[in-house]
Amino acid sequence: MFVAIRNAPRDYAWGSHTAIAEFRGVPASGAPEAELWLGAHAGSPAQVVEPERAGAADLAELIAANPALVLSAGQAREGARLPFLLKVLAAARPLSLQAHPTPEQARAGFAREEAEGVPIDAFDRNYKDPYAKPELIVAVSERFEALSGFRPLDEVRGVLATLRAADAASDEPQPGAIDLLAARLEGPDPLRESVAWLLQDGRGGDTGEAAWLVERVTALAGSELALTSPYAASFRTVAELAAEYPGDPGIVISLLLNRVTLRRGEALFLDAGNVHAYLSGLGIELMAASDNVLRGGLTPKHIDIPELLEVLDFTPIAPPRLPAVQVSPGVVEYRPSVPDFTLFRVETATDGASLAISGPAILLAEAGPVEVTGRSGSTRIERGDAVFVTPDEQRLAIRGEGVAWVATTPAQPA
Repeated sequence: MFVAIRNAPRDYAWGSHTAIAEFRGVPASGAPEAELWLGAHAGSPAQVVEPERAGAADLAELIAANPALVLSAGQAREGARLPFLLKVLAAARPLSLQAHPTPEQARAGFAREEAEGVPIDAFDRNYKDPYAKPELIVAVSERFEALSGFRPLDEVRGVLATLRAADAASDEPQPGAIDLLAARLEGPDPLRESVAWLLQDGRGGDTGEAAWLVERVTALAGSELALTSPYAASFRTVAELAAEYPGDPGIVISLLLNRVTLRRGEALFLDAGNVHAYLSGLGIELMAASDNVLRGGLTPKHIDIPELLEVLDFTPIAPPRLPAVQVSPGVVEYRPSVPDFTLFRVETATDGASLAISGPAILLAEAGPVEVTGRSGSTRIERGDAVFVTPDEQRLAIRGEGVAWVATTPAQPA
């Protein structure tokens, strides 16, 4: 069964005024458009285009009424829940520094806040549901800019050396500010200690030691030495963040993170504990269906420093890129090591392509219309439109002028 779905873009302030409208091939609304949600999450379930025919107004209602039909057998038994959420994301300004919990942390945090009677929509609620939120982002624009994961310590030392050199070359050197960070980076748990100090001391206004460091780093980031160093992109990011969130400790924390540029079709996978922030660009985002976000800066939203420090993984890593794997002619797959989701990009401009599904799927058309045929039905999806597909369609043949993005659950071993 194919069920056409749609939704209204969410108007978060950091969203682009044009990118999602251009992706969909519709006039811009005039408001920021940050995310288009295509899924059954209670925060914004996708609407069913023909509710009378489907017998439901939105995708959450459709699943609740027919779990055995629209989900895999395992999903129907385990709470009748669509395990993934597909989004089109368009960032014109930086998002908050954030991380997501493990499954165990999510269950414990949700149970704790439920027992404490914290309203689900309270400003200071951390856990909106008992689920983890691993996520995947694939660049659709020619460039997608992000911060993701703590960078290797030798790079952190290189950043620090550049700051020292820029400070020494300035008209009024203030080496004491850099010393504050350097001392913490020499400790037994350097990244945890540095981040904890920046967040805790930096939230005390503009009089603390961390505030002095943020001010000094912001001033040095525009120096010739910084902008001709191997870390020039990171220092340009400091200036961009300082313009949006002056004095925020996240400005300095950004220098401890991998600065990543994705080209079109390249992807990042952000597992539990990965600290990250999207900076700019248009992407396809696929995640477990959860809204659990612990924030650490660059936001007016709630920040719970102790809880964030419990969730963060401070292990230095290389940028967590996820290579696309060609699985058949015209079809590439982005498959992280989680059971919740996998993502296919189907280039249909040649002779068409096909892929098998063993669970529910959502298809989204980019750049032009596509025609999709399954075991028992078929449909045409116009540019920027989407359909929900039930598992009984089994194998999808896809043709057309556009690109089809297919979010589904990974096939389980026999």
